Amino acid sequence: MYHKFLPPKTPDRCGALKWPSYVLVSDRVVFPDGVRPGAVFIEGSRIVDVSEEVTVDSTAHPHVMNFKHAVISPGVIDVHIHLNEPGRVEWEAGITNGTMAAAVGGVTTVIDMPLNSDPVTTDVRQLEAKKKLAKAKAFTNIGFWAGLVPGNAANHTLLSELLAGGALGFKSFMCNSGINDFPAVEAEHIAAALPFLKSRGVPFFVHAEVVTPVEMDAVGSADPTHYTTYLATRPPKFERDAVRLLVKLLDEDSTPAAPGFSVHVAHLADGEEALEVIRDAQSRGHPLTVETCAHYLTFSAEDVPAGHTQYKCAPPLREASHRNRLISAVRSGAISLVSSDHSPAPPALKETESGNFLRAWGGISGVQYLLPATWTALWGAAAGGEGQGEGAAKEGDLLLLARVLSEGPAKLAGVAESKGRLAPGYDADLVIWEPETRANTSVSLNLHTHKLSPYTDVPLYGKVLGTIVGGELTALFGNINRRSCGKLVLSRNT
Repeated sequence: MYHKFLPPKTPDRCGALKWPSYVLVSDRVVFPDGVRPGAVFIEGSRIVDVSEEVTVDSTAHPHVMNFKHAVISPGVIDVHIHLNEPGRVEWEAGITNGTMAAAVGGVTTVIDMPLNSDPVTTDVRQLEAKKKLAKAKAFTNIGFWAGLVPGNAANHTLLSELLAGGALGFKSFMCNSGINDFPAVEAEHIAAALPFLKSRGVPFFVHAEVVTPVEMDAVGSADPTHYTTYLATRPPKFERDAVRLLVKLLDEDSTPAAPGFSVHVAHLADGEEALEVIRDAQSRGHPLTVETCAHYLTFSAEDVPAGHTQYKCAPPLREASHRNRLISAVRSGAISLVSSDHSPAPPALKETESGNFLRAWGGISGVQYLLPATWTALWGAAAGGEGQGEGAAKEGDLLLLARVLSEGPAKLAGVAESKGRLAPGYDADLVIWEPETRANTSVSLNLHTHKLSPYTDVPLYGKVLGTIVGGELTALFGNINRRSCGKLVLSRNT
């Protein structure tokens, strides 16, 4: 059970291993250029060496853990998560529970969004408060996006202070966020901020939906417990219009972009026209990046039962044709990373009793399942179908997973020189997992504060055996470390 704790072995070590140095061995190590038998040598918080020789000198290295045929991969980096602390811990019990769930799912670093905490993170005082909490509570490494809103978009001094405080970049909504203190930006606000963002070389994370009035006659009389009723209120046009506006603003701004800058389209659900607009902009050299989420690769509108509001998110889960195109775009590299957009809420906000999709809070609880859900979608697609792939996991699929869950996120967050790959000098953030084995998605092993999740009892592959965060054993065989060993991940602009 994940509810059991691994006892700390020594007072001077945070994790459940007493050794300051040790070696991990496996038949399948995901190196940057391929998957081969190998050994990963760890000292303190860093990887000091990697080797394709699996026979380790026991005199020089007495502490060896051999995971045999399990896969050793770079730790998962989730760049899109809502931990809701301070101020809304009843939504997720905050940093502690959220990062514990992440760790048992193979996630070693999370980047927290500037909402739905209260207050939102739009000035440096609020950022410092989050950092203080995270130092004491995080079971994974943790970084922060700052909020870019109408009130600070043109105030480059304030934005600079947020970067100096350690924010990795900025997040905006182009539509109502649902949080009064985090209003949507208009084109003028984005245009005012772009020169600063470009010159500082930081990512600009955007919820890209321009919401306009839709024909509500049919929706108004439709059953709000039917998912199609909600889906009709959030058409793909909203995403397409937002992406076109972002590209237009990039066309109009001539500020040279420093390395690290991108306009990053969050949680893309439209696998059709919006994706094509993004591809065209990328082909013209625009620094435009895009993510999708594990739930868009796993579920489609046709899967959602009436009244099951745990499936509600924004943008919404669209039809299977969108899902299939998104999977293809991840495989081709047009979509550079996959996130969880973990956004839990109490049952009352999810309207679990009424099943009313129109009133329910939009957000999916799923950081614990990011790795297995993404893997299952990609592995199944590689085999020409859904779910389990054929036979053993192939090298190309394991490398693809490392690209979209580790390397791509590390690059976006500006930490690619220390995280996202297994190489000497990199942080010892790793996940040990069995890609051909079913993950346990039962409620009893769900560490999210609120257990309502569309992933419950879904057959996902990719069982996590162990998670190492900064050299510290944080989760192993379903047990979680008693101490929180995560470190702050701060901007290079600090």
